[in-house]
This record gives sequence, C-alpha cells and structure tokens, in this order.
Amino acid sequence: MDCDDEVMLTVRITAAERALLRDLARGHGGDVSEVAVDGLLEVVPALHDDASVLPLLRVLARPAPCAVTLWLPAPVADLLPLLGERLARTGGPAAGPASAALSAALRLWLAGDRAVLAAGLARLHGGLGAAVAPTAAPARITVAA
Repeated sequence: MDCDDEVMLTVRITAAERALLRDLARGHGGDVSEVAVDGLLEVVPALHDDASVLPLLRVLARPAPCAVTLWLPAPVADLLPLLGERLARTGGPAAGPASAALSAALRLWLAGDRAVLAAGLARLHGGLGAAVAPTAAPARITVAA
C-alpha cells in the first residue's frame, strides 16, 4: 500500500464484536481504530506460518454482518496483504486479501477474554487509560481451613 500516513479499510465483524470493540475503545479512552491496531499488533506476530492461520480461517467461516471502517497506520496496513496472501494459500478468500486479513485478525483478537483484552491495552499504553470491566462478576476463591 502506498499511502504515507494512514490507510482506510472496512472490516466485517459481528454485532457483538463491534460492541466489544467500542467498549474497549471507550474504556481505553481511544478510538476504535487505535484499539484495532493494538489488537493487530498482538495477533499478527503470532501468525508466522500457514498452520497458525487456521484459526483465522475458522473465524472467517462465521458470518459477520456489520461493516466497520478503520484507519490504520501505513506500516501496519502494509502487513495485511502478506497475511491475506497466506490466508488465500491456505484456503481463505482470494478477493480483498487485506480487508479479509484485517477482519480475521481483528475477530480472532476480539474472541479473547474481555478482561484480558482490556488489561493488554492498559499494559501496551503504560497503564494509562481505564480498563473495561468484565461482564461477569469475578469468581470468588475460598480457602478451606
């Protein structure tokens, strides 16, 4: 991609994933694109070979009716065609590989535990920003005497 600053891409995610992305952005004090980039920085390095792409293919197989437009820094967006090519090689969609790769990687990241995602965002930004509280109450641990 040859944009200097940012690249705009549209991703397909579910309504629940979109709500989680918005909640994480609100809790972090950033915007949805910033949170998506942080998620990509966590997920993409783990996808180093064709075998590690299989979870992305499973994510892409599930319907995703919502379109969300994201702005990515050009260096991050430049990684997506490579991931898209790997997806296509392993049986994924061949059309729009950058957008499909972004959708899959973002959905894979959003499939993680909500509290862990929020804690990761806080760590990534030096503990700045509030963490999003998990939806369920934490389990109580009792110690038998």
